[in-house]
Order: sequence, then C-alpha cells, then structure tokens
Amino acid sequence: MDAQQHTVRNLIVHQLIKEPHGPASIALRPGEMRVTAAAQRLIDHLCMRYAERTGKGYGRFEDDEDNFPMPRFIRQHVVEASIDFITLAQLMMQHLQMRAGEEQLASGGYVLIARVEAMGRDVLIVALVTETVGTAITEGLDIIDSIHLDMTNVRVAGRIDLEGWQRGAERYISFLKGRGDVAHYFKLFLGCNDVILALKETQKLVQGLTQFAERQQLPNDTRDALFERAHGYLEEAGSEGEPVSLDVLVQRAWPDAPAELRNTLGEEERELSGGFVPDRRAIRPLTHFKASAEHWKIEFDRSSLRSGQVIYNRENGTLVLTEIPDDLRRALMGDK
Repeated sequence: MDAQQHTVRNLIVHQLIKEPHGPASIALRPGEMRVTAAAQRLIDHLCMRYAERTGKGYGRFEDDEDNFPMPRFIRQHVVEASIDFITLAQLMMQHLQMRAGEEQLASGGYVLIARVEAMGRDVLIVALVTETVGTAITEGLDIIDSIHLDMTNVRVAGRIDLEGWQRGAERYISFLKGRGDVAHYFKLFLGCNDVILALKETQKLVQGLTQFAERQQLPNDTRDALFERAHGYLEEAGSEGEPVSLDVLVQRAWPDAPAELRNTLGEEERELSGGFVPDRRAIRPLTHFKASAEHWKIEFDRSSLRSGQVIYNRENGTLVLTEIPDDLRRALMGDK
C-alpha cells in the first residue's frame, strides 16, 4: 500500500496499563499529536501491516448501545459533532479499560487511535502496540540496546469504515482475530457483531482462489493441482468441524510461494473472515464443473478433462463426453 494514500486527520496515543491477571488502568495524553514525518511513517506502516494480515474478523456494530457504546461515541463525533476527537478517544479508552479488565490474559501497551483516509475511505483505526528491544550502533560505533515500537507483531487492532457505517453497509468493522481470548475482548470493545455465514465466506474463499489462478495465468494442470490441494484441506476442515486457518490453507495449497496467495486472499475489499468452518457444498466448484440449460444439466470433475473422458473444444464451444455408460447408451438408442 502506497504511503501517499494515507492522510492522517487526527492522531493520539494513550496507554493501557495492565499485566495478565491484573487490573487495568489508563494514562491519557491531554491533546492530539502533530502529524510529524515520524508519525506519518508510523501510521503508513501500521496501515500496510494491517492490510497484509489474513484471518481478520468482520462485522457491524451491535444494536445494544448501552453495553456496546462505540457507535454512540462515534456518532457524537462524526455525525453530531458534539464531541471532539480528544473526547472521543478518552471515551474509547475508558471503555477499553473496562473490557481489558474483564479479560485476565489481556496485557497493556500504547493505544494508537487515528482517523485516516486510507484507500479513499474515511476510517478510524485503533491499535495496541508494545515495545521491543532491538540493536543500534551509536555515532561512536558502539553497539547499544534500542527500544522501539514492535509494529511487526501487532496482535490487537481494529478498523471502522466510517463511510460504510453511515451508508448502512453490511459489514464495516474489521479486527485482528489473533489469540482467541484477546481478540474476543477487543471485539467487545469495538462493539462488533461478527456473525459469520459459513456458506458466504466459503464462496468468497473459492472466488479468491479462482481469481488468484486467473491473475497468475496458471496452466491447467497447475491450476487444478492448486484447487485440489485447497479442496483437500477445506474438505478435511469441514468434515471435522474445524475453523479455517488461512495461513494453513495457503501453505497447503500453494507451498512454493504462499505469500502470493495470502496477498490475494487478504485483500481488504474481499473482506474474507478467518475462523469459519467451511461449507462443504461451496467448495465443490474447486473440483467439479456444474451447469444447466433449459433442456439439460451436466456435472463432471476436473480430472475427467485431464483423462479425456470429457473434451472441451475452445474453438466451437462444445463438450464431448466419452466412455458413455451402457445404460445411458441404451436409453439414447431406444434399446430396452
């Protein structure tokens, strides 16, 4: 994602103070931050890393604003303009403190809250980042420890598409699913209802795999092998009732270059959730063709094209079926 695509309208950093199994408290910055070159780089990097992550959850605001007040806070700032960005961020932090306090495994860090124009969308981004120790070399060529924000391993973050929310889109919130318990408390903080329709998500996944094969212009054999490996994993997960791991899927389906497939499936506009149990009906197109017209129906698997049992003529758009079963041949001949 190009850094020039991010216009930072508002930015503030607060602190959530909490150790696992301990109480939560907050330290609030009194005012907004200036968007310096360093701050711009930080937001650009955060947006890029967030977009690259697969397995995000997607949803919309819960209707119960008493227990899930985030939409009320945002409406007061974005629509009614009755509170400024500083007040919005403070209200969000107070609610985050409560939700983090309810989750024993939650830990603290710096909370970045920013309103950003990203990819032409007006979005609100919230991310919990922690510090890590790296290594630096001084002007005197000494090696020292260097403490910096760990942007590579951001585990808790969410994004609200403010324009999508205002126009009544089906889903306008996304969040990193990460470790289950932590992801759950952050989802509650966002007030996100992420009811997943397994059939719809599986269909989007199959569409993503098909689109990847088309973009890569894969030869038929390579494409079919990709689809068969993906189908094998999804069939296995579906039969065992296990949720899909997109990271496992890309490793299984496209092991030589999994990052290429991960990037296609993880595209923001696809809004593909992780953690759903695949609907086995929806993965059938990976290994089978099925079509119908007014007077006929047909279904065959991809392997029949390779074996020659089904022959497709691209020039005249016809299918030829070979090895016709005897009972069908007799019926066609009128032989009883």
